[in-house]
Amino acid sequence: MAILDEFLLTDRVAIVTGASSGLGVAFAQGLAEAGASVVLGARRIDKLESVAQSIRAGGGRAVAVRADVTDPDSCTALAAATVAEFGRVDILVNNAGIGTAYPATRETPEQFRSVMDVNLNGCYWMAQACGRLMPRGSSIVNISSIVGLTTAGLPQTAYAASKAGLIGLTRDLALQWTDRKGIRVNAIAPGFFQTEIFDNHRPGYMDSLRPRMIIPRLGRLEELAATLVWLVSSAGGYVTGQTIVVDGGFSIT
Repeated sequence: MAILDEFLLTDRVAIVTGASSGLGVAFAQGLAEAGASVVLGARRIDKLESVAQSIRAGGGRAVAVRADVTDPDSCTALAAATVAEFGRVDILVNNAGIGTAYPATRETPEQFRSVMDVNLNGCYWMAQACGRLMPRGSSIVNISSIVGLTTAGLPQTAYAASKAGLIGLTRDLALQWTDRKGIRVNAIAPGFFQTEIFDNHRPGYMDSLRPRMIIPRLGRLEELAATLVWLVSSAGGYVTGQTIVVDGGFSIT
């Protein structure tokens, strides 16, 4: 049995939203290294082009497409552009997301709605657009968060609600699509990984969280990308409707 072959994504085509920075870049690079052709979607086309160029420089196949996941028509166009470029779409990584940290009594309706529109609604529009085109054997992964399962010391009502909603969305789509359409649907709930987002946190924030980390360090992006590759590959072929928590044990303390 060639176990490592189960993880290969040769001849597979993947869309990664929110691929212009942070986790999205690591996901796109990991998928490309496993052999997938990757379509990068986000609003910042200049940054997307830079990521696509870095993947191509490493021997991978990648194109950048400007997309706004809050617009269902833009999601449909991203899926269509993927098929036009590579002939199919087998993998969707719903990574696009934004976060806020407003106290609940001061958060405006517009602020709350903007987070939900990207983090939850946008994932649904992308899943709909791709679900109409994906062949049997395809896979969707929604990027949730441990904040959808536990608290992390910040007032994050909109973000927490949106990420918890993604877990429910994942379960229901898996129930609807796994048997009928042959599309597995799962979620990953990352903990704390070293990305540029930590530049915006208040001083001492991470130090306050370390006592809850059973593995006392930030996660490596390679660890998270490897989890994604497993989940969308044949190696994860018996997994659907699940939320895979990758947080060093933070959420169980």
